[in-house]
Amino acid sequence: MRAASLSATAPSSWQLRFPSINAASLEWPQLFTASANRFQKYERNPSKYWSDFYKRHKNKFFKDRHYLKKQWSSYFTIDDTSNEKRKVVLEVGCGAGNTIFPLVATFPNLFVHACDFSPQAVALVQAHENYRADQVNAFVCDVTADDLRNNISPSSIDVVTLIFALSSVSPGQMTFALKNIKRVLKPNGFVLLRDYAIGDFAQVMLSSKNQMISKNFYVRGDGTCVFYFSEASLLNLFKNVGFGAVEVGICSKQIENRSKKVLMDRRWIQAEFCNLFD
Repeated sequence: MRAASLSATAPSSWQLRFPSINAASLEWPQLFTASANRFQKYERNPSKYWSDFYKRHKNKFFKDRHYLKKQWSSYFTIDDTSNEKRKVVLEVGCGAGNTIFPLVATFPNLFVHACDFSPQAVALVQAHENYRADQVNAFVCDVTADDLRNNISPSSIDVVTLIFALSSVSPGQMTFALKNIKRVLKPNGFVLLRDYAIGDFAQVMLSSKNQMISKNFYVRGDGTCVFYFSEASLLNLFKNVGFGAVEVGICSKQIENRSKKVLMDRRWIQAEFCNLFD
């Protein structure tokens, strides 16, 4: 397993505004802790708030993720020496299709199963101009409650993509979600993940507004929830379910909001895991 910092950490501009806050301190729940009851409805019914999100923004909010070709091309390419004719991918938390459609456009031999717990998001995928039933199977599924095998054959998936998706799941339900994924993933199949990391500017903002539900888990102003991962917490989560780490690292980038004259340190975690034999 290679654990690496995927880019250098930029100077922490938000520490100038919130000098008592740092990435390590955000690990501890006594900071900015809010009443659990205050946020209970958001944690219990995430599909409602994400459906409201997609009704409001449709497919205009997230950009297409063309970077997957550069970073993970080898996982989607069929080896010339292989007898495979098509690789099968599962996109969990497909949203409006910002991962799906760039993938099938770049790798036409892929077949993608795509699920989301928001019916509104799945409807957007199915209405997309490039949606084809022979390439994409989009369906509503809450991976924290519904069995993926109702829609996908066991041990049939080559690669699972989790792109800013696991963070929307309540921490207490993440283990079930990963076990659910593991059942449809082939032995030695892979999970590719990109998600929010501890110390991200958005986490600092949510902390300052007392939006914490539990340790590293927050509710945004629109009712959607988000979890911020450390390398250790992500490694332990996947290890306990029977995955081996291929690579895990923290990426960071400093972005300037010129209209507000604010520098934002954005941090995300990127990882590759292999489904080990039981």
